[in-house]
Amino acid sequence: MNTLLDEYYRYDLHNPGFIERKHSIDEKTTLIYGIAQSGKTSLIKSYLLSHKKSTYLYLDCRDSRIDINELNKMLPEFCKEHKISILALDNYNEDIQLFDLDQLLLTSETELELPYHMMHLELLDYEEFLAFESKFDGTALNHFFQLGGFPAMHRIASEDRVLYLQGILNRALEPIEFSILAQASKMVTQKVSAFNLYERLKGERKISKDKLYLHLQSMLDRGYLKQLGKFNHPSAVKKLYLCDIAIKHALVIQKHFGRIFENLIFSELDKHHVECYYDEGIDFYLPQRGQIIMASPFANEHALFKKVEALEGFIVSNRVREVIAVTMNIESTLSHPISRIEMIPFERWALSDE
Repeated sequence: MNTLLDEYYRYDLHNPGFIERKHSIDEKTTLIYGIAQSGKTSLIKSYLLSHKKSTYLYLDCRDSRIDINELNKMLPEFCKEHKISILALDNYNEDIQLFDLDQLLLTSETELELPYHMMHLELLDYEEFLAFESKFDGTALNHFFQLGGFPAMHRIASEDRVLYLQGILNRALEPIEFSILAQASKMVTQKVSAFNLYERLKGERKISKDKLYLHLQSMLDRGYLKQLGKFNHPSAVKKLYLCDIAIKHALVIQKHFGRIFENLIFSELDKHHVECYYDEGIDFYLPQRGQIIMASPFANEHALFKKVEALEGFIVSNRVREVIAVTMNIESTLSHPISRIEMIPFERWALSDE
C-alpha cells in the first residue's frame, strides 16, 4: 500500500481545458457531491494544481488496488512523513477513516453526514453552458438541446455521445436503476407514481415493489431523477423529470420536443433552487415570485390568452402578478386585465437575474 500511495503522490495531475464553474473550492475542508460526470473531479484537480505539488495527495478511491484496511493504517503516517497539507479523496468510500489535516477534499454522489462544508455541484445551467461553447452565436441554444448539462459532452464527438452517456450511466447505476431511468425517460414531465413505474417495469424484469421503491428513492436522493409536487396538495402524485435532457436523448428513441422543453425549464428552476409547484393547466407556479411559468416553445398569442383565461380563478385567488410563457424565439407582451402576460425566449429567460 505504501508503494501505491507513493505512486499517487508522484503523479502529475492533468486537467486539460478546465473551464471555471460558478462553484469554487476555498481553503475549507469540503465534501463535493453530485451525480456522475457533474465535474467534481475537474474542480478538485483545478484547485490542487494551484498548489505546490509536494503539498497535496490525490487518491481515486475507486482504484481496485486499494486495500482499505491497509490504507487506514498507512495513510495518516504517509501524510505526516511527506508534510502533506491537502488530502483529496475522490469518489470517497465511507470505510476510509478520516483524520485531522489542514484540508480534506472529498467527492461523493450524495451528501454525507460529515462535519464539513458541503458543496452540491449541479450539472451546467444555461449560463455555465455558454462558457463551454467555443463561440457564442445563434447555435448555442441548439447545442444546449443536443448536449444538455454534462460538462464532458463538449469534448465527445457527436457520433459517440449516446454510447458515452449510456456507458457513464451503466457504471454509475445498478441494472435496476438503469431500467428505472430508461422508463422514466419515456414518462418525463408526466404525473408518475412509484406504482406506475412498477407496473411498467414488472413486464420487463422480475422485481418486487419494495426493491423498486428503494432504488427509485435512491435515484431521487442522488439527483438522477427529480419530482415536482402539486401546489397545496403534498399527497398528490408528483410530476417526474430527468436531471438532464441528454439522458432522454441517450436512452429512448422517441422524441417529444414539448416535454424536453418543459424538462429544460424545470432544470433551470431546480438548479437555481427556485421554489415551484405544478397545478392543473399550470406547468410551474412560483409562489415566492407570484409567477406562473408555462413551457410554450411555439406558442401564439391567441392560444396563450385562452389558456390564461382558463386559469383566472387560480390567478386571482393566489394573487399571481405575472404569467410568463417561455418560448423558443417568440417575444411579446399581452394585455390582460388581471395579470401581466409575457412571452419570453428561453435564452433571455434563462439568463435573466430572476
